[in-house]
Amino acid sequence: MQGELPVAALTRLLDLLAAADGFLKYRIKGQMGPYNRPQFLVEVDGVMSLCCQRCLEAIEHPIEVRSLLEFVDSDGDLTQEELEDDSRDFLPNQKELDIAVLIEDEILLALPIAPRHDDCLPPGAARGSAKVSPFSVLAGLQGKAE
Repeated sequence: MQGELPVAALTRLLDLLAAADGFLKYRIKGQMGPYNRPQFLVEVDGVMSLCCQRCLEAIEHPIEVRSLLEFVDSDGDLTQEELEDDSRDFLPNQKELDIAVLIEDEILLALPIAPRHDDCLPPGAARGSAKVSPFSVLAGLQGKAE
């Protein structure tokens, strides 16, 4: 299964975005994994316009998700070795699966906690302006109290 998903359809991500335009390309490939369990290989590519947490301006963030998801009947079916294996994640078997929600979950896990530009300033700060300490007045009073 493959297609394009509008960024605006990812409602849980909207608060993190500077703009909700554009599309993300996805591809989901099904296969059988070890122990004859179904697996999905989820691939999502695109660019999202996130809000920089420092300057509050837009920052273009490339999305490149590659996740292997394996479906299990219950957590009790997993060995300790499987639980410690970071090459795949496990999901409970379901009769129906909303692909858009699955893709949104994978994107949320892949996004940075606090996206920001490499070189930017907080709102209202000017480049090159020296910050004046509020205690600089006290330096002139030092020694005059005698």
